[in-house]
Amino acid sequence: MIEVRPFASLGGANHGWLDARHHFSFAGYYNPGRMGWGKLRVWNDDLIQPGTGFPAHPHRDMEIITYVRTGAITHQDSMGNNGRTSAGDVQVMSAGSGVLHAEHNLEPGPTTLFQIWIEPDRLGGQPSWGAREFPKSARTGQWSILASGKGDPDALAIRADARVIGATLDEGQELSYKPEPRRHIYFALAVGALAVNGRRVNARDGVAIKDEPRLVFKAFEAPVEIVLTDTQ
Repeated sequence: MIEVRPFASLGGANHGWLDARHHFSFAGYYNPGRMGWGKLRVWNDDLIQPGTGFPAHPHRDMEIITYVRTGAITHQDSMGNNGRTSAGDVQVMSAGSGVLHAEHNLEPGPTTLFQIWIEPDRLGGQPSWGAREFPKSARTGQWSILASGKGDPDALAIRADARVIGATLDEGQELSYKPEPRRHIYFALAVGALAVNGRRVNARDGVAIKDEPRLVFKAFEAPVEIVLTDTQ
């Protein structure tokens, strides 16, 4: 099963400082057919204007992964963490028993990002935050594990049976992925266009996949930048 969800079909709202598109039901957008995909609960496509951002607000019992597409996001939280994550890089926050955090665009231009929420394996626990650089050149034509709850050594740790992975493709390049049985696969492109098992996908479309033994990605319009989640 491969379901392409065009960008134009996504929910969302433009708040002026924030133009948000929601792949799944979120905030004021409700679609009973898009309540999540397995343990993946939220995938937001956000554009944040310069000098603005999300003021301090609480979360708990959620694994929150931020993939920055352009610009940078500056993080601050009640644990005392401060950090700036720039384009192509990733930050993760395990909300655990509860945390306050703020995210601001302190750059001169807009910041765009994917914000991904995955349900944790267990509730509670000490909250945590981390960030890492993931050079795009290191994932050209191959997968790079960005965040993982499966013990992958070079990935940011999350508390879920899940992986967030990325790859970049040049025009005409192919890349395959073999999900384990009964997994939920969801992906979007930051830029570019490709075919997955012959189905065309454009930038910022969402694609929900299940029960496909092998996925073959072929780039049409380069560069292609894939962000993919593999969850229960």
